[in-house]
Order: sequence, then C-alpha cells, then structure tokens
Amino acid sequence: MPDTHLLTLEEALNLSNRDVVKFHKEYLNASLVEMMALIKFTKQFVRAEGIRVWDSEGNEYLDFLGGYGSLNLGHNHPRVLAAIEKVKKQPNLIQASLNTLAGALGYNLAQITPGKLQRSFFCNSGTEAVEGALKLARIATGKTKIISAENSFHGKSFGALTATGRKKYQDPFQPLVPDFHYFPFGDTLQLEELLKAKDVAAVILEPIQGEGGIIVPPPGFLTKVRQLCNEYDALLILDEIQTGFGRTGKMFACQHEAVEPDMMCLAKSLGGGVMPIGVYITADAVWRKGYGSTSKATIHSSTFGGNTMACAAGLAAIQAIIEEDLAVKALEQGSCLLEKLRQLKSEFPFIKEVRGQGLFIGIEFNPPQGMMNALTGGILEKVAEEYTGAMVAGELMNKHRIITAFTLNNPNVIRLEPPLSIATKEIDYLVNALHDIFTKNKGFINLAVNMGKSLFSKN
Repeated sequence: MPDTHLLTLEEALNLSNRDVVKFHKEYLNASLVEMMALIKFTKQFVRAEGIRVWDSEGNEYLDFLGGYGSLNLGHNHPRVLAAIEKVKKQPNLIQASLNTLAGALGYNLAQITPGKLQRSFFCNSGTEAVEGALKLARIATGKTKIISAENSFHGKSFGALTATGRKKYQDPFQPLVPDFHYFPFGDTLQLEELLKAKDVAAVILEPIQGEGGIIVPPPGFLTKVRQLCNEYDALLILDEIQTGFGRTGKMFACQHEAVEPDMMCLAKSLGGGVMPIGVYITADAVWRKGYGSTSKATIHSSTFGGNTMACAAGLAAIQAIIEEDLAVKALEQGSCLLEKLRQLKSEFPFIKEVRGQGLFIGIEFNPPQGMMNALTGGILEKVAEEYTGAMVAGELMNKHRIITAFTLNNPNVIRLEPPLSIATKEIDYLVNALHDIFTKNKGFINLAVNMGKSLFSKN
C-alpha cells in the first residue's frame, strides 16, 4: 500500500474542527453528526480540568453533563492521572497470571459496597457488567426469567438491551433474549404478581432511573423490592452504573434505604473519568452457585477486564471520592441546586417538574397546549416531546457555554450530572442561565422560534 497515508498522533491532535466533522461524517456515524449539528454540538474540545473544558477557539465551558455520570471526579483528576503514570511500565495484560491491582481493587470494592457483596468480575463498561450479572443470575439459580422496569436503561448489547425498558431501542433488533418481563417502575403490586410463581432468576433495577428522565421512585420502593425478592426466592441486581460513587449523596444510591442487593453493577466513575472499567460484584454464595468449580472458572471472561491501568484508575478514583468527601458534597450542593431549580419552576409554568437526588437531577418541560397545538393536529406536541430538551441544551451550550443533554428515554428532560466538587458559584451561573432562557422563551412555540437560527443553521 505505497500510497496510503496514515495520520500520526501529532497530526490527529492538530486536526481542525472542520476536519473532525468531515472524518466523522465519512468514517463514523454520519446520522449522528447530522443530529448533533442541529444543536451545534459539533464543537471541538481540546482541554479539560475539573468542571471546565475549552474548545479549539479558546472558549471556556462548564460541564454539567459529566460524561453521563462518568465524571464524578471531574475531568483529568490529577490523582487518577498520577496513578496511571505510576503503573505505565508494568505489564498491562498478562492473562496467564493473577493481576496484582485487580486483586486490590476487588478487595476495596468489597469494603465499600453494602452487605455481603464480595466477589468482583471486571470488564470494560456498564453494559458488560449488566451482561455478566444477568448470566450469573441464570446459572446460579437455574431459572431463566428476568424482571426489569419499564422505562429503564441497562445498556444496548443483547442481554442488557432486553432488560432496557424502551421499545425504540429494542424493536429493530427483535427477537431479543427470551423470558424477560417488565413492570411499571415503583409499582410493587405488579412486581409481586410477576414474582409469585417463584420462577424468577433476578429482578434488575436502577435505584433511580437515569435515561428514563431521572425518575426517583416512591419512598420505601427498594426496601419493598428487597423483601419481595427474599419472599419469592429471586436475586436482586441493582444497576448503580450512573448512581454509584457518591452521585446521589451516598456512596451508592441503595444506601439511602439501607438495601443490600445480591449483585451490583458499576462502571462510569469507577474509572475516574479516565479509564474504561466496569464490574459486577456479588455475594460469595451467589458466585459459588454459578462459578464455584474449576470447570466453570472460565466460562465468562473478558480480555481487557481487570487490566493494570484500569484498576490503577479505579483504586485512585475510590480513594479520591472518599477522601474528598464527595458524597456529602453531592448531597449538600444537590439540595442547593434542587431548591433553586424549584424556585424557577414556581416562576415559569413551562417547567413541568424538577426532580432528583444529590447531583443527579432532571428538569422536565410541559408539552405545548392550546390552539396552536390543536391547529397542528398534535404535531407541535410531538415535536416538543422529541426536541424541547435538545433545544434548551442547545441554548445552554451555544449562548451560555454550559454543557448538558437530554435523557435518552425521555428527550423532554435535560439532565444535570456535574462533577461532585462543583462550587456554589457554578450552580448559580447555571440557574441564572436557565432563568435567562426561560425569561426570553415563555413556552415551546417561542422557544422554537427564538432558537431557530442558533439551532438549525448550518455549522
């Protein structure tokens, strides 16, 4: 291939924003580029520290999206970077060995997770952690039936996608994994009906639904689910991939009700915002039922799972979250932010609801009503359901330099998941920006008209 030119790292780092957009259009997901371009989410970010990031033109932004919960420590936390630097000369992958740092990280996870959770399986993402947990539930119980909640999100590989409670993501890939069943999140009566036959391997739940629109269940919901799983001999898997590591004001969200799961799925901020790493951790008794013999020791594995650099990042991330008391800070600053957002809601009827726990917060918008919606045969309302969150996020990005996004299952909700070290002045800047947007746009029609040029012009 004498005429082939490969980009060096140095050349790649010096690509212009125009070149980056072009390469994504030609070699990656062109449709995604088109969607991102509608709200001018094609900026080229070149530097990051804490809650702040800078684009290629030198503009500074506040990151209230936080990598969908991956950046509890913020961008490029020095402690995590230093940990990776320390191990850069160690072997990262030798499968014919027992990795030192994987053992240490497994020990630390057993110390900080609730109840009898003890044995960890390391992988590379939250989706893989969910896949592993679902497989363990079936092999450990000898049952096949899995229950998850409507409107949930657990990932997009086949098992995780089947557990995910939204048809938009499922229907193009049917048939999915058999024997999955769903109930309305928060409804323990319907859950009990599904459990009564005692043929359920596991119930898998998010303590707070993230992509569903930051949905907080009724008080006592998780406690009742735990009781029902005990009564009907089903395992309880808690997906704390977004809610874990201090995000909701406790190290793990289930600790708000002192609930102890049989398995917990973790990822995102476990890597300190730097390295990809996922894990499910389970009780010893469950592990032994599934993989408690040498003949079963390798029937579920991961090539890069538990590699040295990822585990170094995990060790440093956990230490930093604890020593910097970030769960307490999330609780305090989250309460402050929720209070100020609810004050906005009382002023602007355009806001339907503000909800969340800690620094895991969603703002939902009311759909348009009245004559204009009637005249368009409901089309206006449909557009609002799909694009209001995106338009508000676009205004925040392009006029106020605040990064956020809508939730996948409910695009009428914008999510706020900033680093847990966020300061009050940064919260105030966000609230003032939202106040400015809502003052200038009293409803969806005005929002759409006033944002038209900034959202739908070409980059």
